[in-house]
Amino acid sequence: MSTPSEQIPLFVESLDDAIRAAVQAMGGYKRVGADMKPELAADAAGRWLSDCVNPDRRERLTPHELAYIRRRARQAGIHILAAFEARDAGYAEPVPVEPEDERAALQRAFVESTKHLEQMLRRLQEIGGDRA
Repeated sequence: MSTPSEQIPLFVESLDDAIRAAVQAMGGYKRVGADMKPELAADAAGRWLSDCVNPDRRERLTPHELAYIRRRARQAGIHILAAFEARDAGYAEPVPVEPEDERAALQRAFVESTKHLEQMLRRLQEIGGDRA
């Protein structure tokens, strides 16, 4: 998580900058790298992650590893990576959805779809007798 002394930039110019800012705000390369590569020593995992966002190095994150960082950043309340990706692709700023909001939305959608199915069943019964 970010501390008051760690400033998350408002704007970044590259994907690597966005990843670096998110990783730093989540505790740094060693902490995030160790979570991603538990088979490595923390120092080695941190160096690996640092190399992955260094344009002068060959190492790169896989799409799954990038998604992991994005999800972890979201959980930590850090949105710079998702915001950069959205802007870069021509989308509006992302709006984080709280799990309870998502649960309520899914429940509403479920109830509405159930009502719709009941209406369709009634209509099928009306037009087709008792074949439904």
